[in-house]
Amino acid sequence: MDSLTQIVLGAAVGEAILGRKIGNKAMLYGAIAGTIPDLDVLASHVTDTVTALEIHRGFTHSIVFSVVFAPVCAWIVTRYESYKNIKDWSWLFFLAFITHPLLDAHTTWGTQLLWPLDLRLAYKNIFVIDPLYTLPFLVFLILAMFQNRSSRKRRKYNNIGLILSSSYLVLSLILKGIAFTKFEAALKYQNIAYSDLDTRPAPLNTILWTANVDTKDAYLVGNYSFFDTQPISFTRYPKQHELIAELKANEKMKRMIHISKGWYTISQKEDDLYFNDLRFGTLSMQPNAQNFVFQYEIMKDGNGEISFKELPKEAVDAKRLMRDLWERIKGN
Repeated sequence: MDSLTQIVLGAAVGEAILGRKIGNKAMLYGAIAGTIPDLDVLASHVTDTVTALEIHRGFTHSIVFSVVFAPVCAWIVTRYESYKNIKDWSWLFFLAFITHPLLDAHTTWGTQLLWPLDLRLAYKNIFVIDPLYTLPFLVFLILAMFQNRSSRKRRKYNNIGLILSSSYLVLSLILKGIAFTKFEAALKYQNIAYSDLDTRPAPLNTILWTANVDTKDAYLVGNYSFFDTQPISFTRYPKQHELIAELKANEKMKRMIHISKGWYTISQKEDDLYFNDLRFGTLSMQPNAQNFVFQYEIMKDGNGEISFKELPKEAVDAKRLMRDLWERIKGN
């Protein structure tokens, strides 16, 4: 999830553990702890693109990290804070650390919660930024912040925020299940043979859902809103994996394909090849859009080695997407 959401979640967890004993400091330390796992993004500044993608939401988002570093952080804090109970501090850091990847596991990218096992948990039932999850949570956290630390209202407000946010996650799982059945029915009605069907919410909401469908030579992409009145239509994206046939044995290419879970297309512009991660869609709701959220140029050096360079996202595309999203959410 986005940084603000993880700050709010961490602060609420910190309040639940130590709010009655140390007041707003519990929220502060919880918020700090809730952001620490995302420091893995710094890897992008010191390593290549493929390695940085592998590291992201890896070790720092694991149970091992939470277990090992919670007592370390607790020991450090007790060196200068007046409240010295290292067990309480350890619980605060552990729960703030572990709830971060547990929440991220609900997004499309997922988390390597069971590191060092090469397994990413990705339920794909909530977008990385969802105002309906974050804003009510934030409101109740702020209300709790302005109450006396021993006040029942403080605990009540914080608990309401935690309950509402958790309930929304459960609701999003139910909505995902309903959307999945709608896509299944549409594929059956249209006599489309496929080997895999993957669904995720569209940006910023859980009303509009997107499906990636794996067919023999292409991926189909469709959208479904709970306000739709017309049948679901699908856009065809040729896989074009043959364009990288000579690179399939390359170690970095193998790793990149593994990162994408096989959901990728290859496009060509003049003599340049591009790796498009289909899991995150495009920055447009228009059919046949090519401005993929995560698109990487495949670059070769003189020795035949390859590297990947992520293409920058255009602000104008993001603005257009917001407009298109609203129109599409309202139904087809």
